[in-house]
Amino acid sequence: MGVPKRRVSKRRARMRRANWLKIDAPVLVNCPRCHAFTLPHHVCPECGYYKARKVIEVE
Repeated sequence: MGVPKRRVSKRRARMRRANWLKIDAPVLVNCPRCHAFTLPHHVCPECGYYKARKVIEVE
């Protein structure tokens, strides 16, 4: 079992803990049919198509 040899400083511990909070902006792609921005692998909310098939009815 690993046991630390020395005490970890407050700065080093806080820097390690702070890295999981870094999040990226969501990736957006253009819908090939209506060219609206959508999430990849999701139905387009503007036209209702996914992979050239009508999936949902949009008013």
